[in-house]
Amino acid sequence: MLFNLPNMLTCCNLICGCMATGAAFYDNFAWALALIIVGAVFDFFDGMVARLLGISSGIGKELDSLADVVTFGLAPSAMVFALFRYVQYPEWMQPLHGIMPYTAFIMAAFSALRLAKFNLDTRQTTSFIGLPTPANALFWGSIIVGEFPFLVSGRFNALFLFLFMLMFSFFLVSEVPLFALKFKNLSWKDNRVKYIFVVGALALLPLGFSAPAAIIVWYISLSLIQWKFRI
Repeated sequence: MLFNLPNMLTCCNLICGCMATGAAFYDNFAWALALIIVGAVFDFFDGMVARLLGISSGIGKELDSLADVVTFGLAPSAMVFALFRYVQYPEWMQPLHGIMPYTAFIMAAFSALRLAKFNLDTRQTTSFIGLPTPANALFWGSIIVGEFPFLVSGRFNALFLFLFMLMFSFFLVSEVPLFALKFKNLSWKDNRVKYIFVVGALALLPLGFSAPAAIIVWYISLSLIQWKFRI
């Protein structure tokens, strides 16, 4: 029983991803976001339980990647697919109205590519290279739930949505290093970027449902600044 516990938790993550995808297709964005968050909790605990029990298997690794593709790749792509049906289309894009929603699944493909790359990339033991799929999923879920009135108001249109989706797909597989949030000690010198991130993240919490999206943008921006200026 204990030997199967990590895989059972991974399957719970997978089920959450399937349910989130279904909720997105029915335009229930808040429920889809909630299920993605619950899936992320299961994703955290399956690895932790496997380490605590000293259990490691090829099946578990493959199952974990499959679950993550669904929960953090397919589900947010389904949310973007549904959003494409609500956003405004410039006049020249009107003929593409029935086609554009399907471009959302480009992000699912890039999520799968990012997960495959992560499994083989030995450089990502202490930090990330490229945007983690859970962060990408939380960004889209949060921005769609928190800023839905703005997204469909006409000030944000299908072209912007398509470009943002491509940009975040690029971030998934980019070579840009993103700092990890693990603290090896509490010194300012070794953790100043992390402390700055935490303070900024706390300041963004009053944004409500939009807070996770804003925090992820802050995280990417701070990582880019650290990478560019080597701070």
